[in-house]
Amino acid sequence: MGTKTVNKLAVPGATLHYEVTGSGPVLLLIAGGGTDAGIFDGIVGRLAADYTVVAYDPRGCSRSLYDGGAADERVDQSAEDALALIDAVGGTEPAYVFGSSSGAITGLELITRHPDRVRLLIAHEPPAVEVLPDAADHRAFFEQVHDTYRTDGVQAADVLFSRGIGTDEDEPPKPEDLFPEVLEMFLRFQANAANFYEHKLLPFTRYRPDLVALKAVAARIVPAAGAESIEHLPARPIQQIAEDLGWPVVTFPGHHAGYIEHPEQFATLLARVLESD
Repeated sequence: MGTKTVNKLAVPGATLHYEVTGSGPVLLLIAGGGTDAGIFDGIVGRLAADYTVVAYDPRGCSRSLYDGGAADERVDQSAEDALALIDAVGGTEPAYVFGSSSGAITGLELITRHPDRVRLLIAHEPPAVEVLPDAADHRAFFEQVHDTYRTDGVQAADVLFSRGIGTDEDEPPKPEDLFPEVLEMFLRFQANAANFYEHKLLPFTRYRPDLVALKAVAARIVPAAGAESIEHLPARPIQQIAEDLGWPVVTFPGHHAGYIEHPEQFATLLARVLESD
């Protein structure tokens, strides 16, 4: 797998925790929701043979601390964080980017703002519901989740959220079945949940991609979704975006987070997609 180095990068308003493994062209992995760099641990080894793999905790998650108090996320700021990491690790060379969930929204904004800095973007299930014809319904749902968090707390919001996006049937692993480092990772995610519901959920789901700008770089965007979640809400926006771009959706193994469920198969397909560039 190669040696993993752990680093910190100061950006406006936060300090980002990032991890670098392998050598070759830079491949930036952007986590979504309240997750962090650890969510990609299962696929990094397969990719690090050919790429300098960079995974990081998005600002406000886990080890990427705000400089001051928490503030509502801005997608443009999230994209600038991603760019800062590409610059720090790869210099002036454009990077490959894989983003999942809200991380895919960050990727879409990154290639919109800085098309010359992204060699290829794999956008895996961005919850950009504003592109859908029934956007108003989804906007109301996410506002309900946000309000539920504020009135009833994280657990109630989790139930409503997972039911609404179609992941409530996924069987969560039992804590006693997890390796200690995996359990530690899931505990970090749980600790991030309040900040996600308070400061990230609405800004990201209200994001409206610039489809005209994306069409101009369509040859460098790979729309992606999980084979088992393709019919659920998180995969619907990328199907609409793919239709606008004129590309088919590449289906990856598993659900919304197939890189955790089927890391070997997921990494193999991701490597194949990257090699097709």
